[in-house]
Amino acid sequence: MAIVQMKRLRAIALSSRRDALLKELQLLGCVELTTQDWTQEAAPQLTPDHGDLVETQAARQLFSEAVEALERHVPQKKPMLSAKPEISTAELLDESDAAELTAAAKELTACSEQLKSLASEQTREKLRIETLLPWKTCPIPLDCAGTKHVAVLFGSLPVTADMDALSAALTEQAEATALFEVSADPAARYIYLFYLRAEEERVFKLLREHGFASPGYGEAVGSAAAGIERAEARLAAIASEEKKLQERIAALAGYRERLQICCDRAGLDVDRAEAAGRLLRSERTVLLEGWAVADREAEISALLDRFDCAYEYEAPTEEEYPDVPVKLRNNIFTNGLNMITNMYSLPQYGTVDPNPLMAPFYILFFGIMMADMGYGILMILASIVVCKKMKPRGGMSYFDNLLFWCGVSTLVFGALTASFFSDAAAQIAQIFNPESTFEWFWPALFTPLNDSIFVLVLALALGVLQLNAGLVVSFVQKLKHGDTLDGLLYEAALWVIEIGAVLLVLGGGMPGKIILIIGVVALFGGSMRGKKGLGKFTAIFGTLYNELTGWFGDILSYSRIMALMLAGSVIGQVFNTIGAMFGNIVIFALIFIVGHALNFGLNLLSCYVHDLRLQCLEYFGKFYVDGGKAFAPLEIRTNYVNVNK
Repeated sequence: MAIVQMKRLRAIALSSRRDALLKELQLLGCVELTTQDWTQEAAPQLTPDHGDLVETQAARQLFSEAVEALERHVPQKKPMLSAKPEISTAELLDESDAAELTAAAKELTACSEQLKSLASEQTREKLRIETLLPWKTCPIPLDCAGTKHVAVLFGSLPVTADMDALSAALTEQAEATALFEVSADPAARYIYLFYLRAEEERVFKLLREHGFASPGYGEAVGSAAAGIERAEARLAAIASEEKKLQERIAALAGYRERLQICCDRAGLDVDRAEAAGRLLRSERTVLLEGWAVADREAEISALLDRFDCAYEYEAPTEEEYPDVPVKLRNNIFTNGLNMITNMYSLPQYGTVDPNPLMAPFYILFFGIMMADMGYGILMILASIVVCKKMKPRGGMSYFDNLLFWCGVSTLVFGALTASFFSDAAAQIAQIFNPESTFEWFWPALFTPLNDSIFVLVLALALGVLQLNAGLVVSFVQKLKHGDTLDGLLYEAALWVIEIGAVLLVLGGGMPGKIILIIGVVALFGGSMRGKKGLGKFTAIFGTLYNELTGWFGDILSYSRIMALMLAGSVIGQVFNTIGAMFGNIVIFALIFIVGHALNFGLNLLSCYVHDLRLQCLEYFGKFYVDGGKAFAPLEIRTNYVNVNK
């Protein structure tokens, strides 16, 4: 597998055929149009083509809001793990009922907006009733202002206020006042007061001293009881209006599927309008420029010929590589690794595709860490069910593919360690027969508990293998780019050092020492290249420190493979042992299900994260050149349906 080859495409087409050409390019889905930076001096007759972006975005917004209105007011129950409906390209692009669906969408959005407005009004009326309730028994209208000489004041006092003391103070300091309490609740006492306008200042001073507050009902007309009655009548009317609107929305629910298709179709129109905004145009022509998939050049050329376009292809130069979009070509085995590559960073164009180089190691390490037949079977079954039921695409399909292959690896290593939900089979056999010595039909090649040293050595050996695989990739890339000397003085020097070290460990004596010295001298020589004066000596010490500690730390990181394998096995056995202690198969089953569900979920997350770390930090650091820009062609992209091409 490799990074898909790209070519720069430039084409000139008639302005009158722009929309049709963009639609056909969208159906092909293999050309990414780019923004052009032509200067007025180079092409004064060319201007940016703004397209119809505003209109298409408004149409998409209309259909999107209509679908959301149906989902909110008439939710549709879907089977668990259900797939999106599949339609053909012709059905997606069919606009024969566009006028009818546009009218339905406008009615749905209008009904939805009216429901929102009614909901706001309903809240206001309920609040009005809540604020008027304490005044319901008040015998005088709340908008009563009094007479020429006597004023009426409504308000509230703290629930702890001494009404008798306030009344006495008012009587003492004001010539004529009358204080009445309407009602009280845990929050306040609700009162009204008659007083002479001439004594307003003294009255207000006393009221403030006792914690008087203005009423919370705002502007009121008539009595509180009448206000509550009007609010309740309005709430009843709102409920009736809401019911009619809900019924109308429910009557339009039959348009749901077609409105979803319209929403996806409008999304395609927006994509084409955005692509049109990247074109340059003259009075009669448009100029498009972008990147095309090289192995589909014949299809693109045939399309451009049908539209009488003038066009040219050009292979990108190495200077352009950082700007060339990246598309990875994968197969059924490596497709799932896109999930990891996209999470990390795409490789730069002109470098190496990491997926086929990473897939064997990632899947192998995951299986060793998980190593349980039961867990492997669950992963495989889950991936198959999701694939059959949901028919996933994009990121979900990557996850499903990765889950399947990691499940296969987990099943294989579970068989090698004779682990089926740890030692569940043996524990169940002993519940029915305490004298039972259950054994599988095949002997375990190794077990995490009894052969932990072997597993550790295996993990470290696999680490050395993967790190050297990364060096091989890096060395080959340097040879391709003409950096042979750099490869010899780094990757090849490291291999020589490794060979010498192995010979010394195996008792190679003088030959091992000579080979080791040759490798060290070559590595130091490479580190001093381009350095001057004191820089040569600092380069030697820097290389000695970085390579010694770096390789030791990288290799030691692979011990996590053994640690996770051991942890998963031990936790599973602990739950099995606890369940078997009661000697009852029902209790065992309950503890087994809960315990292994927790262990399975924890292992899935831990193995995924730690395996990812080994790839992204240890492995990629040896050869990976990140910073690639994802290939984003003008293509069919949908949210509600899957297009069967």
